[in-house]
Amino acid sequence: QVQLVESGGGLVQAGGSLRLSCAASGRTFKTYAMGWFRQAPGKEREFVASISWTGRTTDYADSVKGRFTISRDNAKNTVYLQMISLKPDDTAVYYCAGGRIGSVTRTDFGSWGQGTQVTVSS
Repeated sequence: QVQLVESGGGLVQAGGSLRLSCAASGRTFKTYAMGWFRQAPGKEREFVASISWTGRTTDYADSVKGRFTISRDNAKNTVYLQMISLKPDDTAVYYCAGGRIGSVTRTDFGSWGQGTQVTVSS
């Protein structure tokens, strides 16, 4: 099991940027895919982005493609989500997720962080 702690959330105006970080400890971080999900009030949690264990392959939800970038630093056991051109619809609690496989995935996650709030004002 891996422990995940997110940081970097906050309040930003529409059009602004934020970078989320997720620090991992416990299980070997570098051999598994990582991902980001989000959950807005009254909605189900949805996939945002994932990255393979090597960092060479990424996958994004259509709603964030071109605006969000997922990356990882295996030496620091950290995964990032750079968000630009933020919209009010991006407002949600963002969760870091640890994969159960090494390749990029939208569903095969077994560990979750506690979440960090991102609020985008119009």
